[in-house]
Amino acid sequence: MRLVKGSHIVVPRIHEKKHAYILQNPDRRIVFLIPYEREFTLVGTTEVAVAGADAKPAISSEEIAYLCGAASRYTARPIAPESVAWSYSGVRALYDDGSTDPSAVTRDYHLMLDAPEGEAPLVSVFGGKITTYRRLAEQVLDKLARWLPGTRPWSAAQCLPGGDFGGRSFDVLLAETVARRPKLTERWLARLLRRHGTLAAEILGEARTPEELGEHFGGGLYEAELRYLVANEWAHEAEDVLWRRTKCGLHMDPAQRERVAEFLRTRT
Repeated sequence: MRLVKGSHIVVPRIHEKKHAYILQNPDRRIVFLIPYEREFTLVGTTEVAVAGADAKPAISSEEIAYLCGAASRYTARPIAPESVAWSYSGVRALYDDGSTDPSAVTRDYHLMLDAPEGEAPLVSVFGGKITTYRRLAEQVLDKLARWLPGTRPWSAAQCLPGGDFGGRSFDVLLAETVARRPKLTERWLARLLRRHGTLAAEILGEARTPEELGEHFGGGLYEAELRYLVANEWAHEAEDVLWRRTKCGLHMDPAQRERVAEFLRTRT
């Protein structure tokens, strides 16, 4: 396996258009600019070789400078490191294809089947990206077809949780939700539906007013959604809610983020 760190930065909105940009850089890498949380732009990503898996991944000053410089080649106004509102990093576990350049290491996955006669089979998955997980799952089932007769790959026709709109568009679902709850703002309901799809109905319950959603922590995060994330999506800490399940932390001040942390500490 090869470990390669990728980091992203979030800066105040660079342009008002709705589309993303893919930028070609002199080092032959691409960097993207994506509208993010209405008020921001997401800039990514880097590729840095990682020697060990123990350290918590975090962006370096060199990576921030690289992303700011790459984007500033194309933007009307330069992006300075001081304008970074938030950053996040992750480590990709990639299949080692022998490449010396972290950018050139294959993003394809490699499957290995161990099936000694008379023993249960084991499929090991090396590398890959989460964006191709459905195709990967189907190929794993193909590998195991001899031991799982009658099964067929199922993922292509299945909706993700909250994604079955019953043939409606997002705009139609939003309009229906707004009509049923006119005292909740359309902008907030749109953000909730983008995060949860049709599962937003479980969060809303019988609530028709903001007050019925419980405490408002700021940034559009209400107690009803926070409790849902704890009960259904295994959220334990403030970071789980503010930065992983939602991006409400971008729209909060430090005191509001600490209030979320306090709420979670007291309930556990």
